[in-house]
Amino acid sequence: MTIDELFSAASIIPVLTVNNRTDAAPLADALASGGLRVIEMTLRSSDALSILADMKAARPDLIIGMGTVRTPGDVEGAIDAGADFLVSPGLTPALIPALTTAWQSAGIPSLPGIATVSEAMSACELGFTGLKFFPAEPAGGLSYLKALYGPLPDLRFCPTGGISAERAPDYLSLPNVSCVGGSWIAPTGLIETADWQAISVNAQTAATLGSSQTNTV
Repeated sequence: MTIDELFSAASIIPVLTVNNRTDAAPLADALASGGLRVIEMTLRSSDALSILADMKAARPDLIIGMGTVRTPGDVEGAIDAGADFLVSPGLTPALIPALTTAWQSAGIPSLPGIATVSEAMSACELGFTGLKFFPAEPAGGLSYLKALYGPLPDLRFCPTGGISAERAPDYLSLPNVSCVGGSWIAPTGLIETADWQAISVNAQTAATLGSSQTNTV
């Protein structure tokens, strides 16, 4: 998979923190039934890698990435678990070769996180043209991303962090935003109470928001 293929399949990406493996299959079914194709698991629970593998087994049609990747060991574990793409909150010297190798050797694209113009330019020089803008709202939000388009029109972003369902369409309307990450689709509370219907409805709303957007300068 290339970063272009990932962005073509994604619109609003649910960012998931899942604690129990028994939730993997019904959660995957709920998100897929709502019309979403791309989701991001996070390495924020002790069973995250196993849960990702369980979700892939339950719904092989889904494109599932591993987020909160911070070390080369995280990259290796995510690849072994079957991650289709990788997401990191930032980009460190130790992480750069691991993410580069993941793409060159395994064809697994990465969205390294950036929050400044210099970080975006540095990531671009390393060959990363699809970036996570994090934390989106605290780091400047819509106005910041809009300002980046003039000097960096060749970069595309997936903003994540503090974005609500109401704000997501505004982000998707920007020409340099390919998709948006959000935890509101499947928050921990709904997962822990097994409210798969509510999650499916949220996923359907997200899929509709993503399909209805037209980018503007």
